[in-house]
Amino acid sequence: MTAHRPVPGRLRAPAPGWTTRADVVVVGSGIAGLTAALRVHAADPSLRLLVVTKDVLAAGSTQWAQGGIAAALGPEDTPEQHERDTLVAGAGACDSEAVRVLVTEGPAAVHELIALGTRFDHHPDGELSLTREGGHHRDRIAHAGGDATGAEIQRALIAAVERAPEIEVVQHALAVDLLLAADGGVAGLTLHVLGEGQRDGVGAVHCRAVVLASGGLGQVFSQSTNPSVSTGDGMALALRAGARVRDLEFVQFHPTVMWLGPDSQGQQPLISEAVRGEGAFLVDAEGRRFMQGQHELADLAPRDVVAKAITRRMIETGQPHVWLDARHLGLPASAASHPGDRAGGEERAAVSRFWARRFPTILRVCREHGVDPVTQLIPVAPAQHYASGGVATDLWGRTTVPGLYATGEVACSGVHGANRLASNSLLEGLVFSRRIADVLPAELRGWAEPAEDDRREGLVSGERRRVMQDLMTHRVGVLRHADGLSDALDVLGTLDPGDAVVDPAAWETTNLLTISTALAAAAALRTETRGSHWREDHPERDDTRAGHVDSWLDADGTVRVEWTYAPSTDPTEVVA
Repeated sequence: MTAHRPVPGRLRAPAPGWTTRADVVVVGSGIAGLTAALRVHAADPSLRLLVVTKDVLAAGSTQWAQGGIAAALGPEDTPEQHERDTLVAGAGACDSEAVRVLVTEGPAAVHELIALGTRFDHHPDGELSLTREGGHHRDRIAHAGGDATGAEIQRALIAAVERAPEIEVVQHALAVDLLLAADGGVAGLTLHVLGEGQRDGVGAVHCRAVVLASGGLGQVFSQSTNPSVSTGDGMALALRAGARVRDLEFVQFHPTVMWLGPDSQGQQPLISEAVRGEGAFLVDAEGRRFMQGQHELADLAPRDVVAKAITRRMIETGQPHVWLDARHLGLPASAASHPGDRAGGEERAAVSRFWARRFPTILRVCREHGVDPVTQLIPVAPAQHYASGGVATDLWGRTTVPGLYATGEVACSGVHGANRLASNSLLEGLVFSRRIADVLPAELRGWAEPAEDDRREGLVSGERRRVMQDLMTHRVGVLRHADGLSDALDVLGTLDPGDAVVDPAAWETTNLLTISTALAAAAALRTETRGSHWREDHPERDDTRAGHVDSWLDADGTVRVEWTYAPSTDPTEVVA
């Protein structure tokens, strides 16, 4: 299948005004990127490492992770149980071998994170505090600061990098494009850097390997829990370099994102699944608990089940959101059964203490938006949250481009399938970054000169972003249909690269166009409903289509998508 119009095969940019060299460049500074850098440095301290990040070190998605990190850490839990829950959530689209790697190597990876200095929450007796989230049958979510797990992990990793001055960090650096050698492998990449003295503006880093850890694509949509830097840069850069991108249609919409009004745009406040893990439940405008009877886990069903149930109820009632009732958290079960009936006093104080201890960040954010969850229902609706697909990798983070590795949300390792199990994302970045470091030093390419670049260049004005985001939200969002997907591809094809001003906004918007086109084309090809991909015109799951959908660019920038019918851990094994 072919998308309608070509996208730029290279971003239009000034010629590099400076050059530097590094053996390995890591693009991204979240848990995946910093873990990769630290582990590669530990494996071979002689290698020159450069970490580049689009904003400051702490500005990516990791710091926003509220719920925690999942691993079989409890005395009654096992990797096999974690594996079973992951496979069920993935709706038949996981690569089972990748899942086994995740769950078996996960506990040791988390303990290493603790040894690095991460301070997870503990019970008074010293035992690690574990909670439960949607799709899990055990308490296996380690958390920090109540609901500030990502921020604590980010803090510990940044501190570790600061203790390793051999790892050079360049902040405010946007990765523009890969430089390719004559064999199609990595020879370096171009960057645009702001405010770095000699390294200001566009420059070139000649290197032997690039590790993409640049995060997701949330800004493709009008509303997302992702930060503003999540514009799909790494995925788009990989596509332009010839890499395969896999399963982009599996975009997870978190079911409980705080509803701020019909005109709200950009990053939205996430109400962590852990709130439901502690006993909160969903109700409609009439106060009915509509998740009961929908799934054996009710309000703690996998995210795709809950998001679909909420969307159905919104359509049925004509309401723009539903409500999350968490006014009873911290109360004994007998008192919590009728939270609306209590008069206040001691019970309200108990709920307030619980919220302040367990969810201080969410409590603060809700109150900033005029809702006190201690006494009021929280308005929630699904919004884009996580990309389960990404740059196709094997079990060691290798992509189809020699010398290019990918890890974290930018990658598709196969562990998430059609729907990521809650709190598996931080674990994926941790585990697969460690695996990249296990192989990268030994298989580093030799130094290569960049070959002549004949890719079709172009640029889309940053002014087109809002039109694109609204289009993707309404045509390629939670509910999808062949007509809407066709309309989306038609409109995306009209956003021709013209006389756009060369600036970061235009580069980001062009990346969003590339990813939007590939995503819509993949969603059009998958004519079934599976996990987070919901086709109104094909409402049933079709297990004859249990494999992956791969996307790539032709030489002229045309987006191609095709099935790989047998789930595989090797992205080079493509079956037409």
